[in-house]
Amino acid sequence: MSLTVLRSDADAVPIETVDVAALPAVLRRLGTRQRRWIEATGFEARAGRIALLPDARGVPTRVLVGVDRGEPLWALGALAHVLPVGDYRLAREGVLADTRLAALGFALGAYRYARYRKPARAPARLAVPRPLHAQLQPLLDGAFLVRDLVNTPTEDLGPGQLAEAIRAQGRAYGARVREWVGEALLRAGFPSVHAVGRASHRPPRLVELRWGRDTDPHLVLVGKGVCFDSGGLDLKSADGMRWMKKDMGGAAHALALATLVMQVRLPVRLTLLVPAVENAVDGNALRPGEVVRTRAGYSVEIDNTDAEGRLILGDALAYAAEQRPGLIVDFATLTGAARVALGPDLPALFGNREDLREAVLAAGEEEHDPLWALPLWRPYRRMLDSYLADFANGGPSRHAGAITAALYLERFVPETTPWLHVDLYAWNDNDRPGRPRGGEAQGLRAFFRFLQQRYA
Repeated sequence: MSLTVLRSDADAVPIETVDVAALPAVLRRLGTRQRRWIEATGFEARAGRIALLPDARGVPTRVLVGVDRGEPLWALGALAHVLPVGDYRLAREGVLADTRLAALGFALGAYRYARYRKPARAPARLAVPRPLHAQLQPLLDGAFLVRDLVNTPTEDLGPGQLAEAIRAQGRAYGARVREWVGEALLRAGFPSVHAVGRASHRPPRLVELRWGRDTDPHLVLVGKGVCFDSGGLDLKSADGMRWMKKDMGGAAHALALATLVMQVRLPVRLTLLVPAVENAVDGNALRPGEVVRTRAGYSVEIDNTDAEGRLILGDALAYAAEQRPGLIVDFATLTGAARVALGPDLPALFGNREDLREAVLAAGEEEHDPLWALPLWRPYRRMLDSYLADFANGGPSRHAGAITAALYLERFVPETTPWLHVDLYAWNDNDRPGRPRGGEAQGLRAFFRFLQQRYA
């Protein structure tokens, strides 16, 4: 555990955050021995610099950490694996005003994925007051659930294992879970989910989790669960396929958010929908040029078998809309175009209600968990025109790929149903303070705060 409950000041070594402007005052407050130690080690109080201040026996009694006040969340993100193993606490004298964000960043940085390799060392622990611990631990549980799921290779997290992860959370919180698997998808009216996943040796499925009281507002969360995306017959390159175990990142986010909702017992009637497939290649693989029927009754020409996420989400969104919920939110690692436009750190946010988009963006600013809104520019629908079907799942133009994908999904949600769509990366390409390389939760805290503000 990266966080522990603070029992007394004597239990943990204080961490004092400091910057260049505050360092002279800190030095005046310290004893002669510790000032000499800082001078000898060349500590400059710049972001990322650390000074362990020892007592006469050489035992650390205080830690000075150089920080950038403009980056409060990640200021302590590297400490858990830099400081000696032990318990620490945040000193009252630090320059960071928001100790909640500092503690959260410290704890997020403690994460290591340990399924296949034991970590080189245990992380240092941060002791925090009990109320803060109760507030932060659910956020950490949610973020670590996303990271664990996205980091797991497909051999150990195929559609069946993803369904079992949903069942495990359902059992923990008394939710009801059911699924339609393989040919049952056709009988139940989910033909696009079946079409995308039929070529895999592991059958496709749609998993549904239900929780809450029927009298509460109905919230539906939908997550893209492509456990591996080869591209299908429109095969990806080796580089493009390398990290496609993470193409179920949307499902991981939807499940983590659902778990947070259940954990804090938010007064909603929750439905979680995850179409879980592997986009594989076999003799019965979906072919370019085919026409697929959808649950909503539309005919879709397959322009590109690598635009499979929108196909499975379309069926799930249509099923969600049939229930006339008060809000639908879907998460998906949907387009490379969103990454070209916004880079890896900013999920693209779409929605058919301006007030909802603005509320999510505001929650993201409050949580230091940003998203960026892109428009549902409807004139671009023509980019998905088809000469023989209602529309296609792609087109010849490379322009506005994230927007056209969102416009595809919008067709499956009635205008009267509030809907938000998140196109995210779910991944860190490199190690950074608080953000180890691999799977990452993006927008999770923002949406949790948004839902708390909307329903609490």
